Amino acid sequence: MPFVSHLLAPVVLCLPLVGAAPTGVQEYPEFAPIGRDLTPRERVQVEQHPLQAATVAQQPVGPLHCVAEYEPMEALLIAWEGSSSWRTILTQMAAHVTTTGDAEIHCVVDTASEQSSAASQIAAGGANMSRVQFFVRTTDTIWIRDYGPRYVYEGSVRAIVDHTYNRPRPNDNALPSYYGQVRNHARYQIPLVHGGGNYHLNALGSSHATELISNENPSLTPAQIIALWAEYQNVQTTIWTPLPATVDSTQHIDMWMQIVDDRVIIISDWPTESGSEQDQVCDTAAVDFMFRGWTVHRVPARRVSGTHYTYTNMVMCNDLVLLPSYTNSLVSPYNAEALATVQAACPDHTVVPINCEAIVSSAGVMHCIVMHVPEPLGGANPTVYLQTLRGGESLEPGQIVDIEWITDDDVAVTDVDILLSTNGGASFDTTIVAGTVDDGAYAWTVPDVTTSAARLRLVVHDGDGNAGSDESDVDFDIVGSAIPGDVNGDGVVNFGDILAVIAAWGACPDPPAECPADVSGNGTVDFADVLLVISNWTG
Repeated sequence: MPFVSHLLAPVVLCLPLVGAAPTGVQEYPEFAPIGRDLTPRERVQVEQHPLQAATVAQQPVGPLHCVAEYEPMEALLIAWEGSSSWRTILTQMAAHVTTTGDAEIHCVVDTASEQSSAASQIAAGGANMSRVQFFVRTTDTIWIRDYGPRYVYEGSVRAIVDHTYNRPRPNDNALPSYYGQVRNHARYQIPLVHGGGNYHLNALGSSHATELISNENPSLTPAQIIALWAEYQNVQTTIWTPLPATVDSTQHIDMWMQIVDDRVIIISDWPTESGSEQDQVCDTAAVDFMFRGWTVHRVPARRVSGTHYTYTNMVMCNDLVLLPSYTNSLVSPYNAEALATVQAACPDHTVVPINCEAIVSSAGVMHCIVMHVPEPLGGANPTVYLQTLRGGESLEPGQIVDIEWITDDDVAVTDVDILLSTNGGASFDTTIVAGTVDDGAYAWTVPDVTTSAARLRLVVHDGDGNAGSDESDVDFDIVGSAIPGDVNGDGVVNFGDILAVIAAWGACPDPPAECPADVSGNGTVDFADVLLVISNWTG
């Protein structure tokens, strides 16, 4: 059920996370099948050094849209880890994603030699290798859903909202920072200890997690956690009762639900354990979603010899759905039912079953081993979001102000032009700087002009010759020294001021109001003002 006022008592895998940060460095043998759960050694480490959310450095300032998994995707991000059977699953996924899924695979490998062997295996599996990119960076485990980058659009620019991974796996936890740097995507650190699989949302800003998030962040109230997600991702979150830890040790929501459209959801059902605690959790959620106006589809789930067999841990990628299937004799009879249900829920998608028997006993399936990277909104054109001086400010000449921005592109932004308008954006005739590096900030010395209609425009360029721009939403003021004859406030006296005088010809308003064209101060805009403009001409 949705969170109301009670919390689950912390379970052994979700210890209170307060106190000193972890100090020891765990060892993760290459290609060892490290599960999604805490290992025995990790459990001891967390008991001794509870995890602590990272300090907040910066947060988004622009309009935000947190990207749903069924929205258009550029790539799926994977980590080349785990046993050979697990990497076989990654290989099959890569083949379908780079062909039917019309997306790229971004594969993180530990070394250059590992890249070579991964490339050989992925190519042999049928992937379109022109759509496979490798990133050489050490990771600890395959479970990239839980530690990987969560994407939002800030304005029209992709940005990462990162959390502190709820496992003491330092290389995994550091991946979003690395990936953001190499992709030149802004990264914001939300102050939560979290596992990304305990999160689902639609494109309308309705997000969902289980009470695990409260157990992992005991210094925060549920309302504070919900407020953080609203602030960093522009979502409204419902917190649900999780499945019992005896059924699903991760207590992640992706193990029993999947949102496939704005108001369409797939939720587990338990045909062999009707009335069980896990069945009641799923039934209650299904009724609640239906009450909210959602279309709810139910797929079977089984628990066999301590393994949670789930079909909701699927992967969506553009018009493709990758659906787990199983060979266990007690579960395989449900494969066809699950396939038919998902096809009905996603009628415009190609649904491809992939055998996940080899990985399901490690507390996760396919959704747990990928992270979604949305498409760039500009397509081939770069995009930029101006973060400061969007309007309403009042500046003085000589003041040094940081102009800040973030950018995005399908390739890479090469340089940035910063332009100034003093007429409310009718024109941007003043170049503050041309071709500055795309480092996200420029220290601007405010010029000595007087205008109440200043705006900035940023124009970004990429190596393919494409451009994009963003500008202030409303005017800001520059209160400069008065220049006689500068009627339009652009800092020079020229023909534009003559035109401004002519446009305001006649008596100034009565009672007196702002009348900049009355250069002579006689209460009337007339030929005397024209002469004064000419006498102060600067060209």
